[in-house]
Amino acid sequence: MNPGDRVRVDRAGGTYEGVLLPSTTAEHLVVKLDGGYNVGVDRDAAEVEVVETDVYDISPGETSEESRVEFDEDLPTVSLISTGGTIASTVDYRTGAVTAQFDAEDVLRAVPDLAGRANYRGRVVANILSENMTPAVWQDLARAVHEEIAAGADGVVVMHGTDTMQFTASALAFMLDTPVPVVFTGSQRSADRPSSDNVMNAVCAVEAAKSDCAEVLICMHASASDDACALHRGTRARKNHTSRRDAFDTVGAEPLGEVDYAAASEGDDPVSFRREHAERGETDLDLDPDLETGVELVKFTPGTDPAMLDCLDDPTGVVIEGTGLGHVNTDWIDRVAALVDDGTAVVMTSQCIEGRVCDRVYDTGRDLLDAGVIEGEDMLPGTAKVKLMWVLANAASVAETIST
Repeated sequence: MNPGDRVRVDRAGGTYEGVLLPSTTAEHLVVKLDGGYNVGVDRDAAEVEVVETDVYDISPGETSEESRVEFDEDLPTVSLISTGGTIASTVDYRTGAVTAQFDAEDVLRAVPDLAGRANYRGRVVANILSENMTPAVWQDLARAVHEEIAAGADGVVVMHGTDTMQFTASALAFMLDTPVPVVFTGSQRSADRPSSDNVMNAVCAVEAAKSDCAEVLICMHASASDDACALHRGTRARKNHTSRRDAFDTVGAEPLGEVDYAAASEGDDPVSFRREHAERGETDLDLDPDLETGVELVKFTPGTDPAMLDCLDDPTGVVIEGTGLGHVNTDWIDRVAALVDDGTAVVMTSQCIEGRVCDRVYDTGRDLLDAGVIEGEDMLPGTAKVKLMWVLANAASVAETIST
């Protein structure tokens, strides 16, 4: 009896049939039922029958940086790149904590619904929870995606923790010109929980990676129900809820498109788009991975001492999350001007969810413009930080490039 076998489990008068998943302990079995729910049972209290061996042809092997799992040579090739996170995690039954420990092949074992949709190349760039993400990993990931596309991948799915997914998706959108879809997905709830969203998100992400939209996208639940996944542009998405499965929103507009899960399950074309997007093949593959890491994001709140700007360690760039149209206390203006005079690029964004910065309406805004502040238009503060990191390392004119 091995992971990937179809088993029938009898326990306490109940019978469960499904695919045996990898388990974190020798004392428990974890079975994925046909309906998508997972059931954990005590081995000693259960009678187990193997109904069919090797239901999914996934070679066990040792975890490595690269692996390959194929189902059908006539299908498109989708590269699955794992960085960790809840979609690639399980529960440690000893402590009850969720830990990131699955590689790309483990995800395929845990999500058998991926079988038959594409040929898969698995690759592990990192195995971390997303709070541990760094710009250096963004660069490693961008290089890995570039290599996979150059090697012939028809689409890329990046498995990533949701907490910082919007930052990484933004980084890749700036660093990478892609002729194929690059789709980020994750899971708000681990595969061990009955309410896990990992199966639907993974399936919809693969379908999006086969679409004609050659952009960096985030694919997550569109609602609390298992009906569709929304497709958000990587630079416009924001995680707006700590735990709901539909935690992500596109700020300032409707999502770019969606994936109908029922259609995906029935083999129909499930992907639709609401607005214009970059088409598959119209952009040449290119990579500019350089980043200026000396960029800080500072949030202004009433009463914040402007001296906090003096505590920044010789920053190359500063993004300020101001109030309303892009304001700070007037006591900040002299220090902002001093930063600009020292060669620091200062970009103003807003704490408001909707709308754009306009520092030409009130005196404070005009004074900030006179001090040399660059308006961040309607960029999200996090996106503005990532873009400024990229612009400082790659563009001749920061002011002109940051606002386009």
